Amino acid sequence: MIPDEEPDYRFTLANERTYLAYLRTSLACYAGGLSAVQFLDLGPDRWPAKIIGIVLVGAGLVTTAGAFRRWQANTSAMRGGRPLPVTRLPLMLGATIVVVGLVGLLFSLWR
Repeated sequence: MIPDEEPDYRFTLANERTYLAYLRTSLACYAGGLSAVQFLDLGPDRWPAKIIGIVLVGAGLVTTAGAFRRWQANTSAMRGGRPLPVTRLPLMLGATIVVVGLVGLLFSLWR
């Protein structure tokens, strides 16, 4: 077993910056989701706006939890001298934003 080592402070700070970037992204998802529910007018029932809002807020929740998990896993890997773990969080986030954008565009054109 490799004893824990103090990682280079530059890598520690880069890991924290990445974590904070994910938190900013999740806050943007929350704001976008709540704004969609409140202000989008995509029909008389407004259900497309509600779906877009729920998906965006859900993506924000997943991003917040995933960011913390990734920060923790990276810190542990750096202290143990192991390679950084692979994450699918950026793929999930990008795919969600693309799908929500396409759904919003589709309903905007259809209306």
